[in-house]
Amino acid sequence: MTTTKNQTTNTSIGISGKFNKITYGCFVLLAIYFLVIKKDIESAMSNLGIALIFDPFDQTISFTKRPVFQRVWLLVHVVLVLSLLGIILFNLI
Repeated sequence: MTTTKNQTTNTSIGISGKFNKITYGCFVLLAIYFLVIKKDIESAMSNLGIALIFDPFDQTISFTKRPVFQRVWLLVHVVLVLSLLGIILFNLI
């Protein structure tokens, strides 16, 4: 008697991938709204930080094996969040 394993195909964008892209985009747009319209740096920084949780690219690929444009995109995103944090902290001093 032989058993077969159920194999699922690994698509680069499934339901989870679509959800992550939409959620990432919504948080980035919300951050832009807070930064440009409301002039609220704290809310913009926190929304950009939350957006990073929802990686818009294929999460099954490790960071070092991703295409260069994806790594650059995410690193620029992190630098922007840290820059906003720096602005907030230096304005408190």
